[in-house]
Amino acid sequence: MPLLLAGLASGAPPPSAQDFAAHAAALEKNLIENILAFWHPRCLDREHGGYIINFGPRGESKGPGTKGIVTQARTLWFFARMARAGYGGREAMLGAAETGYRFLRDKMWDAAHGGFYWEVDPTGARPLRSGKHLYGQAFALYALSEYALASGREDVLEFATRFFELLDEKAHDALHGGYIEFFDAGWGAPPPGSAPYVGGVSGQKLLNTHLHLMEAISAYLRASGSQTARIRLTELAAIGSSAVVRKGPIACTDRYQRDWTPLLDGEWSRVSYGHDLENIWLLIEASETLGISASPYRELFTRIFAHSLEYGFDAQDGGFFDSGPLGAPADRRTKIWWVQAESLVGALAMYKLTRDPRYYSVFERTWRFVEERQTDWEHGEWHANLTPEGEPRGDKANLWKSPYHNGRAMIECIAHLRALEAER
Repeated sequence: MPLLLAGLASGAPPPSAQDFAAHAAALEKNLIENILAFWHPRCLDREHGGYIINFGPRGESKGPGTKGIVTQARTLWFFARMARAGYGGREAMLGAAETGYRFLRDKMWDAAHGGFYWEVDPTGARPLRSGKHLYGQAFALYALSEYALASGREDVLEFATRFFELLDEKAHDALHGGYIEFFDAGWGAPPPGSAPYVGGVSGQKLLNTHLHLMEAISAYLRASGSQTARIRLTELAAIGSSAVVRKGPIACTDRYQRDWTPLLDGEWSRVSYGHDLENIWLLIEASETLGISASPYRELFTRIFAHSLEYGFDAQDGGFFDSGPLGAPADRRTKIWWVQAESLVGALAMYKLTRDPRYYSVFERTWRFVEERQTDWEHGEWHANLTPEGEPRGDKANLWKSPYHNGRAMIECIAHLRALEAER
């Protein structure tokens, strides 16, 4: 057992119902008064549709900004999920989700070839990057599926189904499993030498992309009951629990050849602590969606978590660093908003699975850091990054930052805490 985990909460009593209730209340305050209050209604583009996601460090407008499928879909997902969870007023949240849904359907959908453009101009009239990357397509499926669940609308589910079937036809890798990630606009091979929109080189597979395909297809399966989606989710769970896990130090790495041969040379032999902890809880979610127990994964999850805790956790101030070499301490020690968000859910999911109070201690210490340091209570939203010296850096909203990671973390953690409270 790693020394840091062994030392956490040593001899401390298990958390009580009062602990669960107090933390749930604090997270609800953050969700409503900090995250939602920042995004709604300021991000709604009343003129062109979709969302304006272009705000500076103090929440100041930086103009209309271009619109990318990743954050347009993530923001649609957020408002739909808020509606389904009962936060923010159902009609208001569904109305905000409809704004995003219409923009995806009417302006970001490629009518000639199917799938969604990667990026369009602020009005949605002109595609700026029309290639198809499965990272962005995954978030579109996730958003459509969540909106179908939240609204109960058959037309939305039909659109999601048509899109899922397109992805399955064009991108599923029947030979090696998982999905081919990058295509040109017409779903053909990208031009020689062209760089994918998300890391690596053309032809590689990423843990990052496949994580989000797993959550997207899990949501689509819940919405549709599709047998094909069940098969694909089972396959993605196998990838997330085996193919992407290194068997020396038990941790995940990101880049692979098409046949899942890991690429571990130099810069690629790294561990993203946020992705590793996100992988844990998304595998638990996938298991629940498939109707099977996550208990057989328990030892694997324990060892993955232990690696991130040993090398990536800030034992002095709380919170997790960005990343580090495989089997060695973090060398990128910025505190990034999404890493803290995924770490909160991962730690609480591990506590629910094991009932080991040390995981709850990690959750508490990470939450204390988020509440006191990562959250910007003056201007709203979470700081994108905190330097190793604790200085905030980065925009509150851009093509990569939306209310998805932290909003999702609050919703998921509150649900876990309320369930734990009800058990006592």
